[in-house]
Amino acid sequence: MYKGKTFLAIIPARGGSKRLPRKNILDLAGKPLIAWTIEAGLKSNYIDKVLVTSDDTEILMVAERFGAEIIERPAELASDTATSFDAIQHAIDSESKKYDFIILLQPTSPLRTEKHIAEAIELLEHKKADAIISVCEMDHSPLWSNTLPEDGNMEDFLSDEVKNKRSQDLDEYYRLNGAIYICKTEKLVENKGFLIDNNIYSYIMNRNSSVDIDEEIDFFLAQALTSKKNNSLSNDLLEQ
Repeated sequence: MYKGKTFLAIIPARGGSKRLPRKNILDLAGKPLIAWTIEAGLKSNYIDKVLVTSDDTEILMVAERFGAEIIERPAELASDTATSFDAIQHAIDSESKKYDFIILLQPTSPLRTEKHIAEAIELLEHKKADAIISVCEMDHSPLWSNTLPEDGNMEDFLSDEVKNKRSQDLDEYYRLNGAIYICKTEKLVENKGFLIDNNIYSYIMNRNSSVDIDEEIDFFLAQALTSKKNNSLSNDLLEQ
């Protein structure tokens, strides 16, 4: 609870994953991928309950072992055609208690921490917002991109204005990073999603904390970053 408002964190974790099989329980620096998100949620003093929803028995067992509440998701809500909101609605409906806000924490964002969650919730209160979505700065400006015709012709690939600018002189662009979605429950249900039309603000995260694991290369990047972080912590302890 924060400032009298209650928060339910929902972690959706399907068993199937075509690009990176069983990714939600792959070992990342000594613990299953999903455990990183569960622990971040449980460490948050503002979150009232951490709930994992999955169609997969093994994932549910891992989630329970790391301290999360669990709910078994019906198979029809875990298909390729089912939406994330379908699973979230099912989780909300399964709760006897009603929460003021729902927080979606995707298990594929392991480097998002309890500090990020706290800052996002505090921003929600500060802005008196109905929703907060985490973003990060894009690696490359979308102004440097375009579609290509079948023959690969690049004559009109970039506008003249962009051609004459250095990349550092272009406006900064941000993208959804998938780490934190917060929305007032009634607005979420009414809108059937977190990206509501009004009174919604961004919470900006750095790129290193914004790794979203979708493919094998993303997992390797997360491994490298967690290894670097652990080595830094070890060096700090040795110097104390």
